Amino acid sequence: MTVKTEDKIDKPCGQPAAHRVYYAAKRAIKSHATGGNVLIAATVLALVVANVPYTNELYTEFWNQQVRLQIGSFNVFSHGGHAMTLLQFINDALMAIFFFTIGLEIKREVLVGELSSLKQAILPVLAAIGGMIVPVGVFIAMSIGSEYIAGAAIPMATDIAFSLGILAMLGRRVPISLKIFLTTLAVVDDIGGIIVIATCYSSHIDLRLIITALAFLGVLMLGSTFKIKSKLFYLGIGTVIWYLFLNSGIHPTIAGVLIAFCIPSTPVFAPGKYVKSIRRAISHFHMEDDESLDRRSMLSHNQLDWLKQIESASDKVVSPLQDLEDSLHPLVNYLIIPLFAFANAGISFAGIGLSSVVSGLSLAIICGLVVGKFVGIFTFSWVAVKLGLAPMPKGSDWRMIMGVSALGGIGFTVSLFIANLSFDSMGAAGVALLNEAKIGIVVGSLLSGLAGCLILKRFLPGRK
Repeated sequence: MTVKTEDKIDKPCGQPAAHRVYYAAKRAIKSHATGGNVLIAATVLALVVANVPYTNELYTEFWNQQVRLQIGSFNVFSHGGHAMTLLQFINDALMAIFFFTIGLEIKREVLVGELSSLKQAILPVLAAIGGMIVPVGVFIAMSIGSEYIAGAAIPMATDIAFSLGILAMLGRRVPISLKIFLTTLAVVDDIGGIIVIATCYSSHIDLRLIITALAFLGVLMLGSTFKIKSKLFYLGIGTVIWYLFLNSGIHPTIAGVLIAFCIPSTPVFAPGKYVKSIRRAISHFHMEDDESLDRRSMLSHNQLDWLKQIESASDKVVSPLQDLEDSLHPLVNYLIIPLFAFANAGISFAGIGLSSVVSGLSLAIICGLVVGKFVGIFTFSWVAVKLGLAPMPKGSDWRMIMGVSALGGIGFTVSLFIANLSFDSMGAAGVALLNEAKIGIVVGSLLSGLAGCLILKRFLPGRK
């Protein structure tokens, strides 16, 4: 295993808080921004396939195929005794992995990132709260008495991949403090989304299964307390917890978050012990080995053992939390999220006129994302700074905050996820409402992204 110490080893705890914040934000930005292009491509492809004759029916039927992982008569991918469809497998199983990585990210941010200090966190936290309250308020005001009031939480989310992807397109003109602000805001938004999913989208609760799941969670917490570092231990028991949540009435993605909070954040080897271990192993190699060892050399048994000691030590100096986050982000960014978008963003425009976009559910979502998000994030940020509760991000001004506030309206991934939960159980009426919701999410996210990009392009400082 090749270990890139620049990416996988945390900065020492003795570093100043600013260095730890910078490193945590840099990791999050690097992890999420690059997946934005793949996500856009998957969304465009879904829209094309869903509207081309001969492929639209195939597209719909494909996601209704059953998924089975069967041992005897027991199917792991079953819900209430029924096999999952492929769409349910993506939304309930693969998205649990997505929320698992969100949980890992939240834990890291709390330990060493922007959320580790109240002074550092207060501005993006308040901005995120405003960015959740105001859009929900706008949606409710526009949908009181309607059949789609259940979708009030749809415009409260911020898609971190899309929003950071746009910031990445603007390059070095964007101050690092502004990226940290948006990253932390999106993480807090994710926390809000997790709370809403846990409290508002649970039904037919089976207390027996929940108590069993909590008992297994207790085992994971004990494992963390007693410094068990085996990732297989946590992922194996975590899979059992996910299955119990799936069939208990609580959405299984919540299991992903709770399991993530149990993953240990400390390595087996302290950095000092790691350095001593690799020095001891490397000391066995002599100066003459530099000349004798080349690409075609076969290592001796002793040399192989010494190199394996270095490899093992390198694995043990990376905490399970960091290792899992680093390993899963490519899977999530380049496979799970694009696959989710491809499966859920396929909107059929047949029979849909402009009136459908500028009225009803679609309009409520668009206004919530474009207007509500902007007003909520900007207003709460302005009040926090003016009251002296938090300083402005370094190197930023209010025009830049306006741009980031607009980017906050890119709700896409989590908004689609909440839309599915809101209307999935409403039968034929729910299918029509879900299609309207998807239109609102796509249009609202597109408008917010364009507005944020144009504002930032206009007001960011010139290239240095």
